Amino acid sequence: HAIILGASFKENCPDFRNSKVIDIYNELKEFGVLVEIYDPHVMKDDFFNEFKIAIVSELRKYDLIILAVSHNEFYKLDISSLKKTNLSVVFDTKSFLDRSLVDCRL
Repeated sequence: HAIILGASFKENCPDFRNSKVIDIYNELKEFGVLVEIYDPHVMKDDFFNEFKIAIVSELRKYDLIILAVSHNEFYKLDISSLKKTNLSVVFDTKSFLDRSLVDCRL
């Protein structure tokens, strides 16, 4: 079970046009991964109308956590509390989170 944090084109912005997050979502789905997307800036209805993918309103525990957009709200998240187990992986595509919190970065 995976969560992608962020769906917008850039940080602290609601615009999801040209966002590459949908590519990450689709790639994970091709491998059979149950994927959710969370973004406090994106209008959920607009995103659903465009991609037929629901933006979740609440975060749970995940096996894979991908920080895709560096919204200010995500810096304040307790990333460790989102991990389902000690084997859960945190991937930071923006090198945004403290290095001690992540397993992989771009």
